[in-house]
Amino acid sequence: MEALRNLTVGALVLLAVALAHPAAWAQAGRTIRVIISVPPGGSIDILVRSLADQIGKTNGQTVVVESRPGGGGIIAAEAVARAAPDGNTLLINTNGMLINSMLRKVSFDPITSFEPICHLVSSPQVLVVNGTSPYRSLGEFVAAARAKPGELSLASVGPHTTQHLAIERFKRAADINVIYVPYTGGAPAINALLGEHVSAVLQNYSEIGEQLVAGKLRALAVMSAERVGHLPAVPTVAELGYKDVVTDVWFGLVAPAKTTPDTLTQLVGWFRTALLAPEVKDKLVLRALYPNPKCGTDFAAHIRRQSDEYARVIRDLGIKG
Repeated sequence: MEALRNLTVGALVLLAVALAHPAAWAQAGRTIRVIISVPPGGSIDILVRSLADQIGKTNGQTVVVESRPGGGGIIAAEAVARAAPDGNTLLINTNGMLINSMLRKVSFDPITSFEPICHLVSSPQVLVVNGTSPYRSLGEFVAAARAKPGELSLASVGPHTTQHLAIERFKRAADINVIYVPYTGGAPAINALLGEHVSAVLQNYSEIGEQLVAGKLRALAVMSAERVGHLPAVPTVAELGYKDVVTDVWFGLVAPAKTTPDTLTQLVGWFRTALLAPEVKDKLVLRALYPNPKCGTDFAAHIRRQSDEYARVIRDLGIKG
């Protein structure tokens, strides 16, 4: 009887705590879903799972990854834009998602439909050829393209992706006529290059690093503003005279619009801390995913600058949806 009385009192105390602090009680049972727009196994998946594991260890918080590929990121973005603004459904957004929203009819606004949490990492783009290719430098590739207009091809994920726009900008800057070949993902594009079906590929380093080390591929240039630590001997496009072609892919985290400031502050704290944890940071850098946690208003400003820049590029290049 005494044990039953103590159990009842304990339950009442817990109920009182829950009623007094409903937000804290809700936190205890939360599961955060992070929606990604690509199939499992790629750079984004690795990034989010690394962060989820770290947040689980340090905060006891459950974070799961849910893949909703298709539509150039639009399917994933629309799902999160419609989600309840409770901080339990988040989206990994990218510059490619901004581009697609400008070229396709979508049911969300890439800026106003979301609350920025953090810019997470940037991923350098590398222009590569087959390891048996006769082209050993970007200059040689450009010279061959000028000598044989319309015969060489340059592949990437796409269309309407960051890589697609970078390729079109490069073609204009170098004054070359090469065929742009879009693929549904990085892996099919690389397989096409390894099979010598295309002349070159522009892709994230994280998805071609192993083939470069093995000598199956050869890097001609990196699209980032600075050389990549994994490829110290490979010049940037800016060094080679193509300053307007500098391009990085970035991955950020956003929540549905109207998510409360307190919830956003908590999410910023969790994800920024996880991103900068040495064991996570080192793992990401090994894959050339470089942590750069610009959060809150800083990330919002970054998104707006990128949106303005891509609108200008799309207009200047005459790219249509």
